[in-house]
Amino acid sequence: MEKTIVRRAVTSSAHIPSDVPDILKQVYASRGVKSPDELLLNVQQLIPVEHLLGLTATCNTIFLALQQQKKITIIGDFDADGATSTALMMEGLRLLGSKNHHFLVPNRFEYGYGLSPEIVDIAHQQGTELIITVDNGISCVQGVEKAKQLGMQVVITDHHLPGKTTPNADAIINPNQIGCTFESKALAGVGVAFYLMLALRKHCREQSWFVEQGIAEPNIAQLLDLVALGTVADVVPLDANNRVLVAQGLKRIRAGYTRPGIQALIEISKRQQSTLVASDFGFALGPRINAAGRLDDMSFGINCLLASDISSARQMAAELEDLNKARREIEQGMQFEAEQVMQKLDISQQNLPNGLALYHADWHQGVIGIVAGRIKEKYHRPTIVFAAASEDNNDEIKGSARSIPGLHIRDLLEHIHSQEPDLIIKFGGHAMAAGLSIKTENFARFQQCFTDYAGKLLTQEALQNTLLTDGELPSSLMTMTFAEQIKEAGPWGQQFPEPVFDDVFTLQQQRIVGEKHLKLVVEKNNTIYDAIAFNVDIKAWPNHQCKQVHLAYRLDINEFRGKKNIQLMVEYLTPR
Repeated sequence: MEKTIVRRAVTSSAHIPSDVPDILKQVYASRGVKSPDELLLNVQQLIPVEHLLGLTATCNTIFLALQQQKKITIIGDFDADGATSTALMMEGLRLLGSKNHHFLVPNRFEYGYGLSPEIVDIAHQQGTELIITVDNGISCVQGVEKAKQLGMQVVITDHHLPGKTTPNADAIINPNQIGCTFESKALAGVGVAFYLMLALRKHCREQSWFVEQGIAEPNIAQLLDLVALGTVADVVPLDANNRVLVAQGLKRIRAGYTRPGIQALIEISKRQQSTLVASDFGFALGPRINAAGRLDDMSFGINCLLASDISSARQMAAELEDLNKARREIEQGMQFEAEQVMQKLDISQQNLPNGLALYHADWHQGVIGIVAGRIKEKYHRPTIVFAAASEDNNDEIKGSARSIPGLHIRDLLEHIHSQEPDLIIKFGGHAMAAGLSIKTENFARFQQCFTDYAGKLLTQEALQNTLLTDGELPSSLMTMTFAEQIKEAGPWGQQFPEPVFDDVFTLQQQRIVGEKHLKLVVEKNNTIYDAIAFNVDIKAWPNHQCKQVHLAYRLDINEFRGKKNIQLMVEYLTPR
């Protein structure tokens, strides 16, 4: 869908410190920075852990398990947030003196998401006495009920939105649960787990646990590399609190203080540890961890993060790299098939419904979320992609949903469920991403409901595909010095995007590199710049009739054979 470049409205930046360049002042102000303290990004700026509801019951339950050395099982999720949450909880409990804990992650193809009754049965067979969920649990009413029937205790740590019924767990920590006054509702699952470790350490200290056990009180900050990775990979909003968590994790990694697993993932994704940025978590490390849960078993990813030495970590990272390559191949095939499905439905850029729901019996369940995201990006419509629930279950299909700004996808699914209670078997998620299951025979009906109800909730403004930019960047600031300033001004991410500028340039050269990337040489005010646009429409570009081009771009530094130069990373281009 064609985009419209819209410059952000100028807003007051008088509250931003005077030593910040004027353009960055406006960048910060337009992204909602309300005080100079938000730019400090030190741990003192974190919201106090005491603001989380449910800490007392949670700490009492886990501490008693530590004292009695009960068998603790951590039940995680099969994405990068779930993997980092599980690894953090495993490592955190070890630091606090637990010697009897392990993890269990549901295989998405056998058990599906979360603390299901089937996973509870497995935990019980393994002798579990206390279950701690990470990045799941708030919607697992039946699983918690089964655990209680079998005599197990359950602590839920989650960040997903709760449903109408809350599980009957021994304790729940979730910033989004009713009654919780924690100021940031955007914590990822790994952020919730980190806060729990902070609270549990304090509780252990107050009970003289470390003195009695003869162990050193741990520095919980050593877990921040996991927090940074999981927070960015889960694409939660980088509000002020999350920016502190990510910035502190990045700081430790750049300084060399990170676990072998993350170091190995940085190496195999050909990133530089000393110059790592937040986007590397989302585009390089996160996908490699996610590949394990998408195609095989997320235990691979978790064990990589928990590796005790660099040699074994590198071996596991290499396995994750192979899985990620296989994931990309499957994804490309599914994207091609998705476009064919769109054609059969007579859906085009000029004939777009308000919501897109696609299903193919042969699609891979582990990759449907990525494909939904790609379709959503291309057509700017909320999208759900469905695949068979399992090879031996043709009666049920599972969908992964991705939304656009202006439509809360989980709320939409809840609305459909309230109006058509027999249509959706189960669902859960966030504002921008969700998952659900329906009967295969109900797909056409769901498809129509999804389109109809999305149309009722979406405004015409939301349906317009606009690209917000920070305006024109003066030539005097198109330098490596300012590019470095932008890099260090982050961390950038979801709802706190890296600055994007726009301007008209004279087009000097253009050619396709790779399969569909457009390499450009452009000129402005007698200065030449290299630029690159990824995944362009090769039917439209190169355009040799085009003499001038309107670019929306990020200012970047390209390093090649030891030489550095400014490069414009093109977000969108259109002939002028």
